[in-house]
Amino acid sequence: MKLQNRLAFITGGGRSIGRAIALAFAREGANIAVAARTREQVDQVVGEVRNQFNVDAIAVECDVRNSESVRDAFAVAREKFGRGPDIVVNNAGIARTSLFVNTDEEFWVDHLDTNLGGTFRCTHAALPEMIERGWGRIINIASIAGKTGAPYVSAYAASKHGVLGLTRSLALEVAMQGITVNAICPGYVDTEMTSRGVENIVEKTGRSADDALKMLERMSPQNRLVTPEEVAALAVLLASEDGRGINGQAINVDGGTVVS
Repeated sequence: MKLQNRLAFITGGGRSIGRAIALAFAREGANIAVAARTREQVDQVVGEVRNQFNVDAIAVECDVRNSESVRDAFAVAREKFGRGPDIVVNNAGIARTSLFVNTDEEFWVDHLDTNLGGTFRCTHAALPEMIERGWGRIINIASIAGKTGAPYVSAYAASKHGVLGLTRSLALEVAMQGITVNAICPGYVDTEMTSRGVENIVEKTGRSADDALKMLERMSPQNRLVTPEEVAALAVLLASEDGRGINGQAINVDGGTVVS
């Protein structure tokens, strides 16, 4: 197993990409701390992990926008497992749409504080122990919006561009300490977030839900949405020894939507 005896802390772990990563890591032998604001969802994922795999798992309430909540969440994981995580997956995030001229400061700050600030806080909480052990993996779930611009998502795109800047800079700082820092940049994924995007298109354009979904699918040269499991498969590689030579990268999983 590629992640035997490793401990992974996954934010936004109660559904979609976070859930898929938790299950994929557990399949490879990792113990799992699944963190999110909604306890019911992470409890369900922990139940799935324990029922399907011979590893341990814990559900942790965590609001990545709040430093105290992050510190408490990592403290709960350390108390349970006797140490901090070997792997942190910064997956918690929000994505809402707005014309820039209609974007108020609260909307703007909420995106940066959640998507970029949350990545900072969780990484900051885990990194000292990784440095002390001489091994660690930071995996940031970004977006192809972190590489390109698009109408109506200026706050989201700015926050994900920030995540890539943090990823690249930190990767160089810790490259000699057995730690890698990478980002995964999905395109449109078959998740609840994309479903909300479809609803938003329907509301604003009058298209049918089916037409709106097909429009998103056609943004990929493969004419389909990415699955959470495809993102999770890449996360397994980056978390494992097989991926130790990959550092400071922002890897697209988008069917070729953004070619770089």
